[in-house]
Amino acid sequence: MVTDASEPVRRRRHGKELESALLVAGWDELVEAGYARMTMESVAIRARTSEAVLYRRWANKEQLVLAAIEHHRNAHPVAVPDTGALRSDLIAQLTSLGTALAGYFAIVAAASFSGLLADTGLTPAQARDKILEAQPLPALRPLYQRAHDRGEIDLGSVPATVLAMPFDLLRHDLLMDLEPPAPARVRSIVDELFLPLVHARGTS
Repeated sequence: MVTDASEPVRRRRHGKELESALLVAGWDELVEAGYARMTMESVAIRARTSEAVLYRRWANKEQLVLAAIEHHRNAHPVAVPDTGALRSDLIAQLTSLGTALAGYFAIVAAASFSGLLADTGLTPAQARDKILEAQPLPALRPLYQRAHDRGEIDLGSVPATVLAMPFDLLRHDLLMDLEPPAPARVRSIVDELFLPLVHARGTS
């Protein structure tokens, strides 16, 4: 068969490369069409593949959407700052996360209210844990470890709930407002809530 030399050659994708392409297509379709209108067929068309390829990996649209949300989040990490001080590190981190994740939270919230929670059978708490990164501390460990090494915080005496609190509040604000928190709100979380709790534990 003679092919048109001007047409690009489609390279067959396999394994992780294919799965990543499918999840990117799923996320893009979720953003553009919305959860209620997207279908396995529309994702397959966007990914230039067949529905059968999708169904071999995900039993239904709900599972695909959850996987696409998680993939998008993991593919766009926010760098942990190193300003030389705990307070400025936290303010910079909360500000960067708020700016980076506002759009993500808006898409996730819209999907949840459009039927994702009902279709998956997840409770709001389960959805939070599954798609909103319920355990932020591993990624933030370097930030707190540097503060510990500088003598600003004693990781042995500060509970994990206190360490997670600034980021739990940020997630709450993003879900409620669907926009980055104001600088004054970020400073309030750090200066009026987090640091007093840390200092109460005997740290400097």
